Amino acid sequence: NMDNNNFEAMENEYICVKALQPGTQIIGLTRGSETKSHHTENLDKGEVIILQFTEKTSAIKIRGNAEVYTKYGMIKAEK
Repeated sequence: NMDNNNFEAMENEYICVKALQPGTQIIGLTRGSETKSHHTENLDKGEVIILQFTEKTSAIKIRGNAEVYTKYGMIKAEK
C-alpha cells in the first residue's frame, strides 16, 4: 500500500497521448493486488487525450501507433 506522500506525488502525474492511427486504444488498469482493465478509450488519428494516474488507476496501456508524452520525454507506441 502507498503512503499518502507517495500517492499525492503520483496522483499529480499526467501523460498525454496523440493517436497516429485510427482505432488507437487507451486502457486504464486498476491499482491493487489484482490488476484489471477498468476503462477503455478509442482514439482516431490525430486525437489527443490527457490522462492522470489516480487512486484507482495504477497503469495505462496504449494499443496502436501513438506518441506518448510524459515529464520524462516522448516515446512512440507501435503496433
